Amino acid sequence: MQSVLERSDPERRKEVSAGTVLIAEGARSNRLFVLAEGSVEVLRGETQVAVVSEPGSLFGEMSVLLDLPHTATVRALSRTTVHVFDDAVSVLRSDPEIALQIARTLAQRLNAATTYLVDLRRQYGGATNHLGMVSDVLASLIHNQEPEFKPGSDRQPDRAL
Repeated sequence: MQSVLERSDPERRKEVSAGTVLIAEGARSNRLFVLAEGSVEVLRGETQVAVVSEPGSLFGEMSVLLDLPHTATVRALSRTTVHVFDDAVSVLRSDPEIALQIARTLAQRLNAATTYLVDLRRQYGGATNHLGMVSDVLASLIHNQEPEFKPGSDRQPDRAL
């Protein structure tokens, strides 16, 4: 994603101190962030999902593309520099190169998740306990092409919407 950094206007650069929340889970911002320097943590609830320090890493793209509240909190772990796109939808519509880079990043993430699920399916596909559900989860992810994303589950839909 270094090319997104190279295409970003230097006026979009913003320095933040450790502890600054860039994205709040459940909020809507229509912002896209690109990490230039430093490190951030990604949290779902109180659970740390990832620590990211790779320049060019993106944050906020899922919320922008799905037109939904942010699914995670992103907080600076150190003094951090990001490029901020305040009207991300307009940026994606006007700059196909950035849109393509985001699509590639999302495709890489999906490929990694699918590869992991296939590996689990091979290991536990015949299991009669909860691990046997992996096959159903994988089939659902691969074949479910709903026209509109709906968060939550049938048992407990997301009430925030």
